[in-house]
Amino acid sequence: MDTGLALTTDMKIVLGLVSLTMLLFVFQRVRADLVALVVLVLLGLTGQVAPEDLFNGFSSNAVISVIATMILGMGLDRTGALNRLAGWLLRRAHGVERRLLLLTSSVAGLNSSFMQNPSVMALYLPVASRLSSRTGLPLSRMLMPIAVAIVMGGSLTMVGNSPLILLNDLLVGANANLPSGVATLEPLNMFAPLPIGLALLAFGLAYFHFFGARVMREGKDASVTPGRTQSYFARTYGIEGDVYELTVTAESPLVGMTFGEAESLHDAPVMLALKAEDDAKLAPAADSRIWVGSVIGVMGPRQQVADFAQNQFLRMSGRLRNFGDLFNPSRAGISEAVIPPTSSFIGKTANELQLRRHMGLRLLAINRDKEVLTDDVRDVPLRAGDMMVLHSFWQALAENSKERDFVVVTDYPKGEQRPHKFKIAMAIFAVTVLIALSSRIPTSIALMTGVAGMLVCGVLKMDEAYAAINWKTVFLMACLIPLGWAMDASGAAAWVAGHSIDQLPTGLPVWVLELAVALLTTAFSLVISHVGATIVVVPLAINLALAAGADPTAFALIVALSASNNFMTQSNPVMSMVTGPAGYTARDLWRVGLPLSLAYTLIVVLMVNLLF
Repeated sequence: MDTGLALTTDMKIVLGLVSLTMLLFVFQRVRADLVALVVLVLLGLTGQVAPEDLFNGFSSNAVISVIATMILGMGLDRTGALNRLAGWLLRRAHGVERRLLLLTSSVAGLNSSFMQNPSVMALYLPVASRLSSRTGLPLSRMLMPIAVAIVMGGSLTMVGNSPLILLNDLLVGANANLPSGVATLEPLNMFAPLPIGLALLAFGLAYFHFFGARVMREGKDASVTPGRTQSYFARTYGIEGDVYELTVTAESPLVGMTFGEAESLHDAPVMLALKAEDDAKLAPAADSRIWVGSVIGVMGPRQQVADFAQNQFLRMSGRLRNFGDLFNPSRAGISEAVIPPTSSFIGKTANELQLRRHMGLRLLAINRDKEVLTDDVRDVPLRAGDMMVLHSFWQALAENSKERDFVVVTDYPKGEQRPHKFKIAMAIFAVTVLIALSSRIPTSIALMTGVAGMLVCGVLKMDEAYAAINWKTVFLMACLIPLGWAMDASGAAAWVAGHSIDQLPTGLPVWVLELAVALLTTAFSLVISHVGATIVVVPLAINLALAAGADPTAFALIVALSASNNFMTQSNPVMSMVTGPAGYTARDLWRVGLPLSLAYTLIVVLMVNLLF
């Protein structure tokens, strides 16, 4: 390795783009996927990547594999596999808390070996909700062990998380710029990281099994518990009482008002439905007009509703003659949903999103950092990690949750379930795994074979497959891949690696360099996402290994594994998804996550040295 390599103009441009990317990710003024797209365009405009190669990231094996795992996960969910799983876990645990946590976390970790981590967490939130409601075990004691198991279980295979999926493409791409005489870097097979993943998963399970009672916060959740009973919503959000019908008389001041104006009146109960001219609607639009004879469906304590009816000249009835069907618990009810970091809802209010008009969702409250917001809640800009309390038809909730702008944590009756396809889906999944195990066929083709099988056999519809894809993740990955190529092809990675070696003491053990690379990657992942950290650091690690006379594949694998080593902040999508439902604070995440992260680093470096 030539450590005296001169810094060229191309290197300066690429390093400048890397720095720009990091700054934009850190300050979060611009969406991450838009940052990636801008960087892709700049790579093309500056000539750092040839025009014919610029968009090859979209057709890379890594991106295709990510898309396939998302669709396969949706297919398994549609067959009701997780409902069966919840029942099986309850039977096996026999009501013992530690056994239930261990079983649930173990199965979640194993599931994450073939599905994207956020997708697995999205599927396990309702499972945890159901288990918690049946056992009385608070979500704050369940979700952290499950989240950690999912992140660590993603290291069991090369398709368990985005960094490992990216790794093989980055290894193959690095071959074009290797010095003469250096052996070609070979892609890793499907189960290459299995021993490392098993060690990580075993440690995570043991950590919470033996020390969970000490490290996890004691007491009931102040923010959420999944019982979803009237007493729960009364205690947590102040949403209490029964449902009543209020008929508008000719003397009522509500005549001519919009539904939104009526909701804003002092001491008004929670308004859920409106019937006007024989058209009954749940979660009506805010600009719907109230006329003489209109019937309003409200919920609240009887005395509050009676006082409101008297003050507004409304006839009150406890019998649901008009809304009995709409308020049937099998059709509609109250639910909770978390805003993930990839949501397009972030920064927008319910009024701007027009949740009622376009989605049929009535926002009742927002739970944010242990604070329950109910006043003018529809004018509050939403943030990642917010818990929304919604009232809606279950079908509307299910349809809108497909867009992945929010993740429902309430167990509710879902439409379009296909339990009769369960055996077919599991058979297709098993065949997919067997095909992927053979080194003759690329993993991306094997996974897409499973997708095609589920679509042909009716496990999924084509539109459902499209809805399963998180396009933000796809764009982020596809647009940043060429940045890794440019780091390698321009010599920027080799320059940084060579000058880093020059600054280090001579004779430094290889494991110290590996430890430094692991910690550097972890630090990067906290601010530029696990995908960005992998793409930026892998070329650097490969060149650093070559300069030190070490195994470049081992260094690259350490980077890919360390990119997911983030249990301390909500920049990890999995941790972001559990923070709201469980009521974790930033202090909770650091207190529990930092020891896990340090142990994760040591295990990865140790296991990689044993294997390589």
